[in-house]
Amino acid sequence: MSRFQDIARRVIETEAEGLRQLAGGLNGDFDSAVETLLKASGRVVVSGMGKSGHIARKIAATLASTGTPAQFVHPAEASHGDLGMMARGDVALVLSNSGETPELADLVAYTRRFSIPLIGVASRADSTLLRQSDVALVLPQVEEACNTGVVPTTSTTMTLALGDALAVALMEHRQFTPAHFREFHPGGKLGARLSKVRDLMHTGDALPTVPAGAPMSDTLLEISHKGFGVAGVTGEGGALTGIITDGDLRRHMDGLLSLRAAEVMTANPTTIGPDALAEEALGLMNARKITCLFVVDPDGPPVVQGLLHIHDCLRAGLG
Repeated sequence: MSRFQDIARRVIETEAEGLRQLAGGLNGDFDSAVETLLKASGRVVVSGMGKSGHIARKIAATLASTGTPAQFVHPAEASHGDLGMMARGDVALVLSNSGETPELADLVAYTRRFSIPLIGVASRADSTLLRQSDVALVLPQVEEACNTGVVPTTSTTMTLALGDALAVALMEHRQFTPAHFREFHPGGKLGARLSKVRDLMHTGDALPTVPAGAPMSDTLLEISHKGFGVAGVTGEGGALTGIITDGDLRRHMDGLLSLRAAEVMTANPTTIGPDALAEEALGLMNARKITCLFVVDPDGPPVVQGLLHIHDCLRAGLG
């Protein structure tokens, strides 16, 4: 075993012990912090200096993306005008391992002057920050993971985990769903995975559909013109009754042009609802070895609302 691996294991185990102590030390102050955040009519203003500032930025981003409006304010910039970003109705979440960071003084004083609730996070219960706070969240006093004991490692890990715990407690209380999450993450792989069928499907004149009594000559023109390699066959009221694919055409080659769409179609095709996740639709297409799905209301008459092709999913970043 290499010396570097020994160091890595020591660091991870030290930080893991800090997290265990953090979890074991949670008390009613954590409940008070969550309740204070829930009562906020404005934003959560998260602040910290140095390494705590980097953690504060991440916590603010996590809160904002999970349904709790939040922003990071740099304490030094706050002293030069950014205090104007805070207003009544906001809640301040301020991080400092020592609780004595001098750059936080103006920000803390501002919250006291304008009765802005202050949640402080520090490792010393008797620190200036926590004595000034409306809600004090005390970090366990555990050793840092470096061999000098001065580099913020375990302390920042605990603070980050505490911020995640607050965010998740808030989102679960608000019943924040993957659909809500997608509203804040429309781009990237995550946004693609949470896209709904209705976000990607083709609609209107792009839909390749023919009535059940349509001659196959017209059906072939519809398949060729719309470019999906299929046609949906509709009955009374526009309800989907079947689908015509390349396989159906091959099975009816003899006398094809003398037939009607209803005589060639495969009845009761696989469909999907517009509110299903696009990832679910892609899985269904892969499982059935098909390239597209007609979209119908799963709870009502199967009137065609759209069509989703496997290429639409791939272009969106799925697969």
